Amino acid sequence: MEHLESMLTAADVTLTDDVLDRIDAIVAPGLTINPNENGWASPSLQPAARRR
Repeated sequence: MEHLESMLTAADVTLTDDVLDRIDAIVAPGLTINPNENGWASPSLQPAARRR
C-alpha cells in the first residue's frame, strides 16, 4: 500500500511538449514495439485520440 500511495502523485504530472517531442523522436506514436501486440490496435493511438 505504501508503494501505491507513493506513486499516486505521478497522476498529477504533466509532460511538456518538448519532453513529449523527445519521446516521440525515440518511439514514434502508434509504433508497435512488441510483435505480440500486432493483432491489437490501441484506441488511444488512433489519429483522433493523439495529443496533436
